[in-house]
Amino acid sequence: MRKTLLALALGLTTTAAFAGPGHGGSQPSVSDADIDRTIRFEAGDMWFDPERIEVAPGETIRFEITNVGNVEHEFVIGDAKAQEAHREMMRAMGGSHGDGHGGHGHGGHDMAEGEQGGEMPAVTIAPGETAELVWTAPQGVGDLEYACNIPGHYEAGMYGNFVRQG
Repeated sequence: MRKTLLALALGLTTTAAFAGPGHGGSQPSVSDADIDRTIRFEAGDMWFDPERIEVAPGETIRFEITNVGNVEHEFVIGDAKAQEAHREMMRAMGGSHGDGHGGHGHGGHDMAEGEQGGEMPAVTIAPGETAELVWTAPQGVGDLEYACNIPGHYEAGMYGNFVRQG
């Protein structure tokens, strides 16, 4: 088990979270005119609202996620396999996002690469804060989910599914 976790940790790539300015990530080169719609999310103590989103492949979405709960949460987009790998890494790290994290982005630890290719877009949201993430849905959007992988959060129901629109 220890060797598997080590191999997994070494095989993961560092993410550049698509967070808004001031959230520790790099702002994608997408203008407001390129964004198809904005979805406002709430992250509470062990839930997301909404729990399901219809998305068309190629659609560019700005997520505005407000943490209305009492503990830190993350919002990560990826396929089930990559989400599981990220949860395992978070458990191995004791749920920590790493030094210098400051409650935003994912600069303190590596993110898994999903089957859809590329790193999983992610932001971390401190209680009472709002984070922004801009994302363009791939062709296989129906195979993706969004989740909070802080230990125990996913298991308590803090995840949702994307449903392919059109």
